[in-house]
Amino acid sequence: MKLPGHDVIARQADEHLVTHQVKLPRQTVERPIQQVVKRVVMALTLLVATAFIVYADRDGYNDNSDGDVDLLDAFYYATVTLSTTGYGDITPVSDAARFVNIFVVTPLRVLFLIILVGTTLEVLTERTREEWRQNRWRAALRQHTVVVGFGTKGRSALQTVLASGLKKEQVVVVDPSTKVIEAATAHGYAGVIGDATRSDVLLRAEVQKARQIVIATQRDDTAVLVTLTARQLNRGAKIVAAVREEENAPLLKQSGADVVITSASAAGRLLGLSVLSPAAGMVMEDLIQQGSGLDIVERPVIKAEAGLGVRDVDDLVVSVVRGHRVLGYDDPAIGELHLTDRLITIVRATPNTKVAPDMRPLSHE
Repeated sequence: MKLPGHDVIARQADEHLVTHQVKLPRQTVERPIQQVVKRVVMALTLLVATAFIVYADRDGYNDNSDGDVDLLDAFYYATVTLSTTGYGDITPVSDAARFVNIFVVTPLRVLFLIILVGTTLEVLTERTREEWRQNRWRAALRQHTVVVGFGTKGRSALQTVLASGLKKEQVVVVDPSTKVIEAATAHGYAGVIGDATRSDVLLRAEVQKARQIVIATQRDDTAVLVTLTARQLNRGAKIVAAVREEENAPLLKQSGADVVITSASAAGRLLGLSVLSPAAGMVMEDLIQQGSGLDIVERPVIKAEAGLGVRDVDDLVVSVVRGHRVLGYDDPAIGELHLTDRLITIVRATPNTKVAPDMRPLSHE
């Protein structure tokens, strides 16, 4: 295992000592700056409309300074009136002007104040509203999936898991990059910005209540630290981790990962198979692409199949999961199928084809 020195780890920790945040998927709303600009335009429109109303009836107003009301005076009067300042130097004197002030200018003043107060209240309550959403989200989050790393591996893993019927609301993405988390929330996932090797970051993702954890980091040493931290916080979750180098896979297993996928070796084997048999390579690639062509799925044994042999099942069975053992289709130990068994089969993908997740607790002895 090629682990960096303590100085490198410390430097990486310092780089990630930033305030971690939880970001929830947002509904389609206007940006705050757009909302403010929109409200300012509405307020200015009311101001201009009031000024021209006053100017149109300028003979019904009296200016204490010179007696006449021009366009500038009309805008001045509209400003001090709508803002409720009211210096009293320009006043309506005719009955028509007073009538307009009662039934036109006063409602415009109220509307003007509503716009200004509404903008202020929205700015002040935005943080409170977001905190309330996060508290409600945490309270409702149970048996969810935490994905550490939202790169190519993380996104592909999520696409496959979602094919099993998992809802996006049950997924939390953890990544140190703000841009990556913004991309995740744009896809409908909740996100936590921060270094997943830190327990406080994983706790914000409610990892202690998660059912499964997918670790798809860019570095193998980071994957080891994340696995150790996640396993310490959640003893019962299923942890699946990806590593680049095959020599690091045993260390991931020792750290608490249930399944370790070696991405570089897997890609190399697929390349080699495609060289030897392009058709076989195409079939394998089809199998690992969930939702199209042929799918490899895991499902429970149904009552009608209990007591039958593997070859008597309608589906193409490649393995039988019995307890914590995975038996090949030709293993004599299988004998007859039990209701407690699970079958790994190859089926033709249809819109209704879904993986039935294995909900059983895993043994970490």
